[in-house]
Amino acid sequence: MWRNRNVWIVLTGEFIAGLGLWMSIIANLEFMQQRVPSDFVKSLILIAGLLAGVAFGPLAGRVIDTVSKKRVLLYASAGRMLSVCFMFIALQQDSIGWMVVFFVSLQASAAFYFPALQSVIPLIVTDRDLLALNGVHMNAGTLARILGTTLAGLLLSVMSLYGLYMLAMAAYALLLVSTFFLQVRERDTPAAAEYGIPAGPGKREAEAMDERAEGPAERGFKAIVPLLRTQPTVLTVLLLTIIPTVFIGGFNLMVINISELQHDPGVKSWLYAVEGTSIILTGFLVKRFARKGSLLSRLFLFALFVAGAELLLVFAHVKLWSLLAFGVFGFAVGGFFPAAATLFQRDVPQAYHGRFFSFRSMLDRVMFQAVLLSTGLLLDTIGLRQMVLWYGVLSLALAGWLAVREANRMRRRRPGDAGVS
Repeated sequence: MWRNRNVWIVLTGEFIAGLGLWMSIIANLEFMQQRVPSDFVKSLILIAGLLAGVAFGPLAGRVIDTVSKKRVLLYASAGRMLSVCFMFIALQQDSIGWMVVFFVSLQASAAFYFPALQSVIPLIVTDRDLLALNGVHMNAGTLARILGTTLAGLLLSVMSLYGLYMLAMAAYALLLVSTFFLQVRERDTPAAAEYGIPAGPGKREAEAMDERAEGPAERGFKAIVPLLRTQPTVLTVLLLTIIPTVFIGGFNLMVINISELQHDPGVKSWLYAVEGTSIILTGFLVKRFARKGSLLSRLFLFALFVAGAELLLVFAHVKLWSLLAFGVFGFAVGGFFPAAATLFQRDVPQAYHGRFFSFRSMLDRVMFQAVLLSTGLLLDTIGLRQMVLWYGVLSLALAGWLAVREANRMRRRRPGDAGVS
């Protein structure tokens, strides 16, 4: 895998783009802090961008499944650069309206970029390397998040917001250039086996593959529902993803609350550091975790660890327990999301990848907003201790119900049926 030039292009592009993204996020927060006094208005501005990503999801999925995925990545990368131009106008005119345009255009580009990237990953490596690449890919994004936020915080003291956005623009430009060197043979992939076509199809096989891919693409998102009916394991993992998303959605609010409980502002940086380090360590080891069992069984295990981390936060007033909880959470999500991405890439037929990953991105965005709002409400009404207790119990209940449901399905399945988990 490490001799594959495409792998290095994807990982380097993710790291560079991540640096640009997180530097621009810090710059955005600084801009809003200076000009938007209301926290509610700030949340509305952020939600406007996320809603734009949801709105473009159906179109993005259909486009990714009908045109070259590399072309989608190139145009989406160019769209990111264009979005930064809107922020330059916002700075020049001191305009919140142009900042909203920036958020909308950035999230619209992301609605195309990330599902296309998830569709490309199984095209550049073999099945046996898919989980390892997803793990390292997540590590690249985590490193970019840690370094990008740290670097932006330091640079804000020595340069203007214009300088930070220029660095973000440069990062997106490097991503665009690196994507040009990506070589994707969309007909010569491990996913071809999903259609009964061996790797390296000739002209006749390629034409047959095209015929099968074109029909479903014309139905847009309507094809996702029957797909989930024929792939119950995929639906199970989508539901299981709710468990880590609940923690992630309230992550920043919980960090702030823990800091207040312990009367220690410095604990916030420690919590972020422990969580990020755990994610990185797990990303390198995730392939080993899946060797002795199916991906689905490991996903259930990681989900249980997330529930355990939530329950540990009942003792969040003790620094050691809160750090342990965030370490366990980092370990769990560092394994969960690469394993989930690998299962989706393997079990969902290639012709549906664009629409499926766009659909998943839309679900994540909507769920994230719902969790963010509910976490804020619960922290104000019942407090952190009661909230994490309920989150932990409900997470265990959901994991248990899905495990029983999956076990019953496996028992009912005929011995001759094929299933990948």
